[in-house]
Amino acid sequence: MKKMFHIFCAGLVCCNLVAVLSSCSEDNYGDEPKDWASTTTAFASTDEAAFLTYYKPAIGRVGDPMPFYDQKAGEFKVMYLQEYDNNGACYHPFWGLATKDGATYQPLGEILPTGTSTAQQDASLGTGCAVYNEAEGLYYIYYTGYNVLLPNREVVMRATSPDFKTWTRDATWSLKGIDYGYAPTDFRDPQVFKADDGLWHMVISSNLRFADFKSSDLKNWEHAGSFNMVWDRMCECPDIFQMGNYWYLIYSEGYRAPWSRKVKYMMATSFEGLKACFSDPGANWPRDGHEGVLDSRAFYAAKTASNGTDRLIWGWCPQRIGTTIHERNINVGAESEPAWSGALVCHRIIQHQDGTLTLGAVPAMAAKYNKQQDVKVMASNGYNAGTLSGNDAYVLYPRLGTANHISFTVQTSNNWDKFGISFVRGTDSDKYYTLVVNPEDENHRKVNFEQEGSAGKGFIEGIDGYWFERPADNRYNIDIYTDNSVLVLYINDVCAYTQRIYGIQKNCWSINNYGGNITVTDVKVAQQ
Repeated sequence: MKKMFHIFCAGLVCCNLVAVLSSCSEDNYGDEPKDWASTTTAFASTDEAAFLTYYKPAIGRVGDPMPFYDQKAGEFKVMYLQEYDNNGACYHPFWGLATKDGATYQPLGEILPTGTSTAQQDASLGTGCAVYNEAEGLYYIYYTGYNVLLPNREVVMRATSPDFKTWTRDATWSLKGIDYGYAPTDFRDPQVFKADDGLWHMVISSNLRFADFKSSDLKNWEHAGSFNMVWDRMCECPDIFQMGNYWYLIYSEGYRAPWSRKVKYMMATSFEGLKACFSDPGANWPRDGHEGVLDSRAFYAAKTASNGTDRLIWGWCPQRIGTTIHERNINVGAESEPAWSGALVCHRIIQHQDGTLTLGAVPAMAAKYNKQQDVKVMASNGYNAGTLSGNDAYVLYPRLGTANHISFTVQTSNNWDKFGISFVRGTDSDKYYTLVVNPEDENHRKVNFEQEGSAGKGFIEGIDGYWFERPADNRYNIDIYTDNSVLVLYINDVCAYTQRIYGIQKNCWSINNYGGNITVTDVKVAQQ
């Protein structure tokens, strides 16, 4: 019965697609179809079941990623919390992926299952980490055992494996926060790493404090104290590492204000100095112009791993709820947390000379999107030979595919010019979606998300934006990667902006100018 229903639904989708395409091309029944690529009217496209670059399983979604570099196998492994629309009583098993480059993934299936009974401490699993102990030839997973029915709701637990396939839970060991003065309700997200004292350390997110434990053998752990979080904000998914001369703590700030709920970092020249930064966060933000923020509100729960050459960072881009494209695109969680879980997004960490960090595209992305497309002007206003002049000037380009790499350069004529890139835009659209590179002042820009068009809502507050310094030469080198509804914008290695926009595929896109004039060059579109 279920199979027949699926067949019926598939047939209905196909019929609707044919009807829409016929309507868009104004063909009569039996006529030869017109060239779809030559039309510019809006189309209600939908996502594929699975995403191949910004990974999403065909069933369910990606929750908090837990990457590490497996030196033994010579590849990154990315565990994640597997989320379903209807989780059972025991939920969030660890599933996994293998990747060499952060652009193409091999699914590994279930890595660590949940408990089998709601009476068990790890009836459900929470975020953790994996490490390989070469001395023992053993992989360790430290994870959160979560059970809302027990007095200690969250406890740190562990499992070991000789091959990263068969895991043995250690039934004799756990860390309970209440034994060390922490609350039983928040004691989670353990991260294990080698510190500059030569010992293993485990940092755990607790009740507005980071708990620090240390060990010489990954088995026996000693409480080494605690250090502050950011004021009254829960900081989740800590990740600590050394890169060059600096130590970093990357965290996800769980404060639900739209301007705050993002992935951030602190930096110092030692692990002890890193901990001290949180005693006065406002005085110790990285001197990067945006208080350590790494991306938009559509990139969360991020952690990193390094192969010795590149350090990559993985987080999830949330799904959105709604019955139409337009409802989903503006339902970004303005008053609360965005919908939990989504697609896996990977960036490369860029370390600048002063130690500050920004995010860029992983090197393999450009090579993966290698099928060049014909880029021609479909419609325009105020556009002449590469220059856009005047308010509401735009140039509209052909329909995009399922996965796209868009690249171009914008040269502004002065320090105040404002421009944007629109998606889900047709010549008949009364609503479409724009990433606006907005001048916040003469020397700073912010990428904002707006629903434009005659019926558009305008600025979408809940997603907030990404602040960066205006390039001194007013030249913006732009790369945009999309996979179904997930989009990432990169500008000049100083700005990474992740966004979820439903309906990108099979619709036109545009570059816009808002007063003054800009010059647009080297417009390219490549697909997989």
